Amino acid sequence: MRTLISNVTIVNEGKSFVGSVIINATRIVEVYSGSNLPNRKCEEVIDGTGMYLLPGVIDDHVHFREPGLTHKATILSESRAAAAGGVTSFMEMPNTSPATITLTALHDKFNRASKDSRVNFSFYFGATNKNSHLFAKLNPRRVCGIKLFMGSSTGNMLVDDGEGLDAVFARANMPIAVHCEETDVINANAKKFAKKYGEDLDVSYHPQIRSEAACYKSLRKAVQLAKKHDKQLHVLHISTARELGLLSSKAIDKKKITAEVTPAHLSFCDKDYATHGARIKCNPAIKSEADRDALRDALRNGRIDMIGTDHAPHLPKEKEGGALKATSGMPSIQFSLPVMLRMVDQKLFTIEQVVEKMCHAPAQYFKIDKRGFIRKGYYADLVLVAPNSPWEVTKENILSPCKWSPFEGETFDWKVCRTWVNGQCVYADGVVNDKVRGKALKFQR
Repeated sequence: MRTLISNVTIVNEGKSFVGSVIINATRIVEVYSGSNLPNRKCEEVIDGTGMYLLPGVIDDHVHFREPGLTHKATILSESRAAAAGGVTSFMEMPNTSPATITLTALHDKFNRASKDSRVNFSFYFGATNKNSHLFAKLNPRRVCGIKLFMGSSTGNMLVDDGEGLDAVFARANMPIAVHCEETDVINANAKKFAKKYGEDLDVSYHPQIRSEAACYKSLRKAVQLAKKHDKQLHVLHISTARELGLLSSKAIDKKKITAEVTPAHLSFCDKDYATHGARIKCNPAIKSEADRDALRDALRNGRIDMIGTDHAPHLPKEKEGGALKATSGMPSIQFSLPVMLRMVDQKLFTIEQVVEKMCHAPAQYFKIDKRGFIRKGYYADLVLVAPNSPWEVTKENILSPCKWSPFEGETFDWKVCRTWVNGQCVYADGVVNDKVRGKALKFQR
């Protein structure tokens, strides 16, 4: 079946123009510019007048909790939330239970996703102090990257000795995605504040415990190692202005070191702990207003290359407590695109910049085969969004089983109307099509 999406504003490769797109059961067949409808027979015609057609969002940083933590979320539940948010591909992190630090665990995740995921997928392989010998057995055309925790993490995934770190960088055969926080600095800060103020500090102390110094010291070490071994380094969830000085503003295809920022770090600052409390507690911490504004500037000027959510659902009871007790992380994949489009309305970014950072850049950096752009012959991963269509985030329309969001109660003016994955409509007008299955991403390496 061919579908014609007509008279829609297409946003792609730095331009916005009125046109039409024809897709079939898998691919984009044609892209037309102008208001004249193509003379091609299509079984389905969707009038996109007044709406925008974007490439499907590629989220390079999610935690879907399966296996082992399925009381929080599953690949099925979170891929459904992704589809409702216009996210057509995800790359999932290894700190599940068991952790994805063996080939068996990695294969198990791919098998689970092939059965349950409503959108496209890949998985990171988790580095430890002792498993870098397994990197040579990874398929770089199938595995998105190696995840390196250079800061406190779940289970035995903290890589904290010099020999182990050097081996990870020496043996990596694909991008290294790194969480940069210096554990010794964090532990010293936690001990100091707990001694002074008690064991359950108010959550507003979180950015002082997981401080700028902790982030900067760790990132500086990671950059040094990447340069020493001439490896690709992808810095996850940048949170401070100071870290930006370690990054380049070259075009993404000229970089060996790239960086990601989350919608939460672009939206909130430390003043917001007073109203949102532990709901915005994440690692690394949301920091000052000046840091938030510097991150926005860096996204515009190219020092930050892409947007990833760090989607991390927890049950509400796990978010109780303060800086030392409440669990860090928040669900966000369903709302990342509306959040960023709201920033377009606020004149913080252009819609072309949002598409570049959420769709094009992940495809370019990770070398994803035929995704991330609206081009003839590419997979038909698309999202149709409508401006001036207010809707409120409520428990009822949150698809993650945790049923909460830091954006709960807020009204967005941009609405995701339809999402296509590989030419199949996986989401339309509030309903997920559970017959659709995503595909494993392929990388051109």
